[in-house]
Amino acid sequence: MTEFEQIKADNELLREENRLLRQKLDYVIRQLYGAKSERIDPNQLELFDDLDTPGKDEASDADDQAAEALIEAEKSSRPKSGKERKPGIPDHLPVEEIIIEPDPVKACPEAWRRIGEEISEELDYQPGRFLCRRTIRPKYVKNASPEAAPIVAKLPEKLLERGKLAPGLLAHLAVSKYADHLPLYRQEQIFKQRYQVELSRQTMSNGVKLVAEWLRPVVRVMAAELFSDGYVQVDETPIRYLAPGKGKTAQGYFWTSHRPGGDTVYQWHTGRGHQCLEEVVPHDFAGIIQCDAYRAYPAFTSKRDGVGLAGCWAHARRKFHDAFQQGDSKPRATRILREIGSLYDIERELRESRAGPELRKTVRRDRSRPIVKSIKNKLIEYRQSGNHLPKSLFGRAISYALEQWELLTVYLDHGRVEIDNNLCENAIRPTAVGKKNWMFIGDKEAGWRSAVIYSIITSCRDRGIDPLEYLRDVLTRLPSMTNHQIPEITPAAWLRHREQENSLSVAS
Repeated sequence: MTEFEQIKADNELLREENRLLRQKLDYVIRQLYGAKSERIDPNQLELFDDLDTPGKDEASDADDQAAEALIEAEKSSRPKSGKERKPGIPDHLPVEEIIIEPDPVKACPEAWRRIGEEISEELDYQPGRFLCRRTIRPKYVKNASPEAAPIVAKLPEKLLERGKLAPGLLAHLAVSKYADHLPLYRQEQIFKQRYQVELSRQTMSNGVKLVAEWLRPVVRVMAAELFSDGYVQVDETPIRYLAPGKGKTAQGYFWTSHRPGGDTVYQWHTGRGHQCLEEVVPHDFAGIIQCDAYRAYPAFTSKRDGVGLAGCWAHARRKFHDAFQQGDSKPRATRILREIGSLYDIERELRESRAGPELRKTVRRDRSRPIVKSIKNKLIEYRQSGNHLPKSLFGRAISYALEQWELLTVYLDHGRVEIDNNLCENAIRPTAVGKKNWMFIGDKEAGWRSAVIYSIITSCRDRGIDPLEYLRDVLTRLPSMTNHQIPEITPAAWLRHREQENSLSVAS
């Protein structure tokens, strides 16, 4: 090779390297500042139909329908916007009536006869209020023997002997911090400025700690029930915490476990290695863990008999979506996104029909498996064509999907397994919102306390339970309960009991 040819080859190499670096930079900027939605207009996908490589005619009618499926699957999982709600005031709210009489009627009521009324309604709000709950226990002595010792009623058991914070206020502190994402220093300002109540952050912090300690046995029962069913979704999210003596924060993790239709349990660890999973997953667990491609999961299952893994199609789809958005092999990324969209379309139909595990397994075998096989054939064809670089976004998307292929197809043979891990990822969102406000937790020991309360708050939210009502009731009852009664106050059991009470009251 001549010197000129060598320089030309080096220039081509540098030019390609520069293109890949720009692509990576664009991707990072999009992740930081761009829209996070993976929804794509089907008309946008159609722009690239004629640009694909030979073989476009092989696309079936299902491919065309799958373009809309990619959008519809996303739409069906999103809550409706507030603009689509029906107008009016909820019927369940208490009504405060104000009657305004005309001045002439008030001056001479006997001269007027009422023939009707005009009614107008407003939605109003009264902020919460503090009160002093005073418990009075009268003392008595017998008239016949006044010299005998007096008697007095026993003080009800409390969360903390001589504690000044009642269960209602403790529940409010916990819900405000972990559900409404209000750090304690903001609550301190609100109490002082709006209610003239001075409550120090240290006092509130001790109160939250007390709540977590009492709820810890409840979360243990929830975790045991969660892992008793043979299928669970697991994910982890980073949380910063203060490292005393170092003047900086360290990295910890919430390991989140969730089962569709069940509870969500957070566990705190300062690491992210597979050793953490030894504590997250009970030793007697046997079944399937659905997760992303993080290497700690296969490292864990390689040492644990009876435990298998299932992959997440949302993670695979996301990588092709990134390639599509960056213009990397857009026509080919379009075809893959369409076919993945058709898989989600099938899952949406199964959800809407409330199909059970056996029906889901049958439908997936008949309709989803051929699509999955088609996707794999396309990926192998694209990788062997050599028309893209392995380090490009599209090349990495192909590598990810094929490396995870065995795990991505697990859901086809198991009717209870979901197509992706999104339900578990959604359970993590409250922590993502919260840490934008409080940025980090106080110390390493505070991690488990946050995990306990997040487990309760998230499980209540998933079941449609008001966490404030739940916590006020449970924190009032816990001091007088035994360990054998703890299963009666998990969010699931608490809700069942309330529904039974409501049905009995309606029947009576």
